[in-house]
Amino acid sequence: MLVRHGEAHCNLAGIAGGDRGCTGLTLRGRGQVDQAGRRLEWMHHDRQFDVVYAGPRRRVRETAAVISPRLGLTPHIEPRLSGPAHGDADGKPWTDIWEAFGSSPADQPDRPFAAGAESWNAFLARATDCLQNIVTRHAGERILILAHAETVEAMHTLLLGLPAGSSARVAFTVAHASLTRWVHRTPEIGSARWTLVSHNDTAHLIALPTTGFDDVQDGDS
Repeated sequence: MLVRHGEAHCNLAGIAGGDRGCTGLTLRGRGQVDQAGRRLEWMHHDRQFDVVYAGPRRRVRETAAVISPRLGLTPHIEPRLSGPAHGDADGKPWTDIWEAFGSSPADQPDRPFAAGAESWNAFLARATDCLQNIVTRHAGERILILAHAETVEAMHTLLLGLPAGSSARVAFTVAHASLTRWVHRTPEIGSARWTLVSHNDTAHLIALPTTGFDDVQDGDS
């Protein structure tokens, strides 16, 4: 199970929220995470999660601080679950970053969008390697990963076997505090396989005030 963090101040302001630019969740984001936590608690009672991993950025750690106590589990903070490194673009408006870069990182996946930043493919290589290690280490266990929209994309890239360069023609919408669920199943006939049970599930997000911004913006994590 993967959960994206709640709405953050950097998302609302439209700035790159790296280690410097991220100042945590908004009030609405905390409400989103609280509702996600309630739903995960219900799921945990039905079938327990064995382990929780979380990325190191502030908005993800604040998300973990709300959700993990409901499950009675201490999150493992995994540095490699961080969103893409923004380098010199950290804290700057995304509109200025894309204007200087000349396109979306998905259109030039091998080119960093700023000095010191990761290219999209470099991020995918790091994230998919981390996710594969987690899945292998906890084979047969129920895993909860709290991270970024890009982390969900990385998991889809890994389990769907998407080739390098596919980001130019394939993308995934990942809303704040949404749930994405992959299950490893062995059918009665045939080999074991990964099944995508749900993607971008926001059924738990009800009666929250709108901010006037979309949950997902280009370059937003």
